[in-house]
Amino acid sequence: MKHYLFILFYLFCNLFIYGFQGSIWVYVFCFILFSLIVVWASFDIRLGYFVNSITHKRTKTKEIALTFDDGPTEFTPAVLDLLNEYKVRATFFCIGKQVEKHPEIFRRIITEGHTVGNHTYSHSNQTGFLSASRMVEEIEKCDEVMLKTGNIQTVLYRPPFGVTNPNIARAIKRTGKKSIGWNVRSLDTVTGQAPAVYKRIIKKIRPGSIVLLHDTSEKTTLALKDLLLFLKDKKYGTYTIDSIIKPEHHD
Repeated sequence: MKHYLFILFYLFCNLFIYGFQGSIWVYVFCFILFSLIVVWASFDIRLGYFVNSITHKRTKTKEIALTFDDGPTEFTPAVLDLLNEYKVRATFFCIGKQVEKHPEIFRRIITEGHTVGNHTYSHSNQTGFLSASRMVEEIEKCDEVMLKTGNIQTVLYRPPFGVTNPNIARAIKRTGKKSIGWNVRSLDTVTGQAPAVYKRIIKKIRPGSIVLLHDTSEKTTLALKDLLLFLKDKKYGTYTIDSIIKPEHHD
């Protein structure tokens, strides 16, 4: 999938230009189309064009990964209570600033056996426009906060908003991270009600799915309760992202 879009685009433009030689608007059209494809590739982490991100586990076993972004927050304890009640382990991609704000909650995440990942220090709205060096700073500063607060290090990294581009790709390589995406997006930050979030997830989950949630609202907590009941009823297990990361071997 990584290069298919651009190969098809290249072939299409050659055919299009050949058929309409001499018109400047043909070139303008192709440039606009190319720009749209680049934007699409930047914002859809599942395409893996700029960064090879893990978006699911290849398995036929009925199990999924529950992942939570943007915490810890005041809503995280309720999420942890539910996960503990159902004996489920999840993966939390934490923002450095939030770890500083809620250090005790961050330590609870670790103590209760969940996996943590890096979600940058500030989760800047300008993420897609930052230089590679600035992105390295964002990742490394989050690492420093997590090490200081929870005495933990992680290779897991999730790009804010799922945005990838050449600068972010370079930053991920320089910091030795593994980019983690998803293939089930709950849209819990934009969907109005918990039942809609829950229904969207259960329609899309398959064995090996990685589900994107946010521990930032009561709505998500309510949807999670129904989701955990569903998983139990359908005999779905869960896995954490660290369990599918292959350790690197050095000579």
